[in-house]
Amino acid sequence: MAPPSDAPQGRPSIYDVARRAGVSHMTVSRVLNEHPNIRPATRQRVLQAIDELGYRRSTIARALATKRTMRIGVLVDANMEYGPSATLRALEAAARQSGYSVTTVSIDDVDSDVSGAVDFVTQGVDAFCVIAPRESSVAMLRTLNGRPPALVITSDPEESMHTVGVDQRAGTRLAMEHLIALGHRRILHLTGPLDWVDARAREQQWHASLTAAGLPIPTPAEGDWSADSGYEVGLHHPGIDDATAVFASNDQMALGLLHGLRERGLRVPADISVVGFDDIADARHYCPPLTTVRQDFAALGSTAMAQLEQAISSGGSITHHTIPTELVVRASTAPAPSGR
Repeated sequence: MAPPSDAPQGRPSIYDVARRAGVSHMTVSRVLNEHPNIRPATRQRVLQAIDELGYRRSTIARALATKRTMRIGVLVDANMEYGPSATLRALEAAARQSGYSVTTVSIDDVDSDVSGAVDFVTQGVDAFCVIAPRESSVAMLRTLNGRPPALVITSDPEESMHTVGVDQRAGTRLAMEHLIALGHRRILHLTGPLDWVDARAREQQWHASLTAAGLPIPTPAEGDWSADSGYEVGLHHPGIDDATAVFASNDQMALGLLHGLRERGLRVPADISVVGFDDIADARHYCPPLTTVRQDFAALGSTAMAQLEQAISSGGSITHHTIPTELVVRASTAPAPSGR
């Protein structure tokens, strides 16, 4: 199908949009800058012309018009782990959709200079975001003044910072209710590093779920998010001898756990059930396929970006948004065995 006769050659400009909509280029600019004094019919005509022409606004022009840098700073802990990396990718995609670029600084260990990283990532940005924080990072952020608007990806509300997070406690509750409904009464928890805010939230809810059900609370096994740490627990941890189920704080540790349990001579789920957390792409292909808690990282990224834009444009009171979780039941869980 041939393009309309007034279709521009090459990349369309604001003047092309104005000609297509039958308005001045200043009117197009006001629509792009969300000026309130534009008639709805005119606004709709301009937006339709933008859509028809495939017009993409220049980031530089937008920055000049709004007196913003159109850049978000992101501080991310251990970005090689699945959860932080998936959150970062989702946030970057949402930022691009909104015309923002992202500057990222990664911190890979607890001895990293968090304060120095924050100083770097907050230079020349309109707002900044912290992904997968440790408690020490959050404590330091609470002391900052005079910075751009800050948002922390965490399920725990903060008084001084905007927060958006997956509901870690609700996800853990779903996993525990599933295991308890299957008749499991001795449920071990394989935690992530407990200085991580999300790992601590999952551990606390595991404890609370056992308490509410009147079940014994074994000493949890602590992992480091890696499959290797899960493997060591499955193969050697003494708590496995008494457990009929294990709730692992992420899918990677659950993968290693399945390997270790097999070498220990235990069948999953005939002898012991396993639940993970994240629903990584490979979880459905584990042996057996893994029952796990799904986190909606796309929703997390888009909600975080929307909240950042709101904070940039109007500030306002501190807000907290929570993303729901979903339990995905697969073949790694079954009724508790009578012989263990």
